[in-house]
Amino acid sequence: MKAKSESLTAKQTIFYLLLSILLNSSGNGLTVSLNMGSALWTASSVNLSHLLNFDLKPLLVIYGVIVVITNTLLLGRIEPRRIINNFLFMVPFGYLVGWTSQLFNLLPLNQLSTPLKMLLDCFGILMVSAACSIYQRVNILLHPNDDFMQIIRFKFFHGNSTVAMWVSFVPPIIVSIICIIISRQIYAINVGTAFSLLFQGSLIGLADKIIFPSLKHHGVEQAVN
Repeated sequence: MKAKSESLTAKQTIFYLLLSILLNSSGNGLTVSLNMGSALWTASSVNLSHLLNFDLKPLLVIYGVIVVITNTLLLGRIEPRRIINNFLFMVPFGYLVGWTSQLFNLLPLNQLSTPLKMLLDCFGILMVSAACSIYQRVNILLHPNDDFMQIIRFKFFHGNSTVAMWVSFVPPIIVSIICIIISRQIYAINVGTAFSLLFQGSLIGLADKIIFPSLKHHGVEQAVN
């Protein structure tokens, strides 16, 4: 990936980051509330939350810490600024997902027909994909999960978002399977999860081209090499 682009202004950076964080947390919160299938990382967190009887909000943060360590091992070096930026994104994001899901729970979503809930759930996945595309291109504050995908995408798969996303989904799939085997219960895994597994990587690549197309990937080579 060798796209060149002008530096973003402070106002542009703040706008893109705030928009993407709002989109991501709202999309994840919507899918958690609908319980028609969340993105795989969120779905695995929900299942682990039920298994451990632990609040989802701090669990999302703990989950992120483990991924930060994994990213450091993949890079083969410690980058304090990158780690701090991961935490600056991760901590408020984890709580925002919890809060937005609680807000959506106040709406009569469960009274909707199943097909409509499925469509809304897939729309939540679309929101998450668009958000990932935006803040991965800004490349200043990233959630550790998305940083993990970005490292894999440009370090090993020549920018191919689809393959990188599939590979990055392996850890949450394993966690979900373990939780389901132990608890014999399934949470947040449904049509939306399959939609995320099959299409989220491709949707991120598509969003790169059609959502703010003038926004290019910044500092990728330095970040993954």
